[in-house]
Amino acid sequence: MEALISQFTFLSNQACEDKGFDPYAIEDLMKLFEIEAYNSWAAVELEQEREVEEAEITMQKAEDYLDSAMEDAMDEFRMFEEEMVRIEKEEYGGLVETAEKAKKMGKFMEKAATFASNKYIEAAMNSASASMKAAFKGVSNRVHPS
Repeated sequence: MEALISQFTFLSNQACEDKGFDPYAIEDLMKLFEIEAYNSWAAVELEQEREVEEAEITMQKAEDYLDSAMEDAMDEFRMFEEEMVRIEKEEYGGLVETAEKAKKMGKFMEKAATFASNKYIEAAMNSASASMKAAFKGVSNRVHPS
């Protein structure tokens, strides 16, 4: 491109100084400029296509990595979720077992309280009966034989 500019400068100077200058000489040079510009444009476009392809490849690698990372994260989440469900089931089972034991203990304590209550009532009745018998004996011993 520098050579064409140099030649254009030379032809421009010649056109200014020489009255018999042929303008078609500049036209030929302009065609060479056009060809050089087209070649530069084609080279830039080719380079851009290469860069686009590289960017697409890099983007695909990034997407693949992201997909892999997301899949790993989802696998880890699923394992965590399964572990939490297992722990929850164990804790729930433990709570149910404890509740059943507490229920049995409550029933046992109710039976024990009922038994103790019945024994207390029975003892009170026996005591009252014994007191009444003793009182009755005491009253019958005091009766005058008249």
